[in-house]
Amino acid sequence: MKKIGLISDTHGWWDEKYEKYFADCDEIWHAGDIGSMDLTLRFEALKPFRAVYGNIDDSKVRAAYPEFLRFTLEDVDVLMTHIGGYPGKYDPRMRSVLFANPPKLFISGHSHILKVMYDKKLNCLHINPGAAGKYGFHKVRTLIRFIINEGNISDLEVIELND
Repeated sequence: MKKIGLISDTHGWWDEKYEKYFADCDEIWHAGDIGSMDLTLRFEALKPFRAVYGNIDDSKVRAAYPEFLRFTLEDVDVLMTHIGGYPGKYDPRMRSVLFANPPKLFISGHSHILKVMYDKKLNCLHINPGAAGKYGFHKVRTLIRFIINEGNISDLEVIELND
């Protein structure tokens, strides 16, 4: 069993609340637009850290993290990228990958809109944790926690980072 802390679109913003909400997580995953290598080092100091780069990330972040990350954890096939879209509106670059070999869990960021949707066609859960940084149009900063255990995804929590 693994408890995951999922975050996206920090845009270089560090909030001490990340430490509080990720304290009991086994891993932290970042769905892009991290904003700086300094921020990645802070996340890496907390927990094992997996991330993809986003469209605002510089060459240092892009050298350290991939655009697409696919891995299996607790028998769950996970695919993570920054610009991915969502069920019914997948990004064209992702559509062929998703339909050719659907993961069980597809994670993306970019839109700054928190979205959790199940794609019945692909038998795949899509999660966009919204935006945790202060840059962008979003009114509420969010992150997500959930559990992956023996092929199942459960106990999903949406956390609002009210200022």
